[in-house]
Amino acid sequence: MKLIKKHLDKTSAFIFLTFIGVLWIIPITWTLLSSFKAESEIQTVGYKILPIEWVIQNYIDVLSDTSSAPIVKWFINSLFISTTHTILVLIIASMSAYAYSRLNFKGRDALFTLLLSTMMFPSVVNLIPLYKISDILGWIDNPLSVIVPGLGGVFNIFLIRQFMLGIPKEYDECARVEGANDFQIYTKVILPLIRPVLTVVALFSFTGSWNDFLWPSIVMNDIDKLPLTPGLKLLQGVYDIEIAHLMASAVISIIPTFIIFLFAQRYFLKGLSLSSGVKG
Repeated sequence: MKLIKKHLDKTSAFIFLTFIGVLWIIPITWTLLSSFKAESEIQTVGYKILPIEWVIQNYIDVLSDTSSAPIVKWFINSLFISTTHTILVLIIASMSAYAYSRLNFKGRDALFTLLLSTMMFPSVVNLIPLYKISDILGWIDNPLSVIVPGLGGVFNIFLIRQFMLGIPKEYDECARVEGANDFQIYTKVILPLIRPVLTVVALFSFTGSWNDFLWPSIVMNDIDKLPLTPGLKLLQGVYDIEIAHLMASAVISIIPTFIIFLFAQRYFLKGLSLSSGVKG
């Protein structure tokens, strides 16, 4: 009976995950295939899945536009913002997690609990204070306004800290015997061991920054400095009813995150295993 129950559980999980996967992949597939259709075909044929005639003119039109919708410039802006944001997040979050998990100082646990409590507040309540601070610092229409906020994300610190807690303290003690200080232990002992969770945090941070729409739309007004995601909103006006151009732009926007996840997926589940730590 236990074997039958286990088999049914696996079958049910497989069916459910397959259903969710199909729901996720249908709109992506439709977007990709529509980007290779002529506009006249989309308007007249309707929701036919495969293109009658495959065309790449949509991508040529979108990439060649350098005035009303400079998608190449938006792409470069997003790449710079997301990459810089991700690198800084990894540095700040890993150092903070090291302090909360490996160092002993007065009020450490209470401070970390207070830090976790801030997660109860929705991020939208910070919009007005963040805008005021950005304005005072002269960061409006400046990449710093979308790079700096969120660098001390509590969830990233929590995730890395929980992973670090699975690493035996004996590693630190051995390093101290050899004369290593805290910074050397952090850089030469801990960082190599937490590479899987750092990969996960990098994936989350890059994807979150790349897909962020609301905040960049508020603080970035110069069309040439816009990231790609809020820029896509403007395409609805530029390419009003030209669905094929919109689909081509959407496909371009998902390429970086798809490539990153493709290469990082082997670390994904390993990094989310908070108790994995180090074997042996």
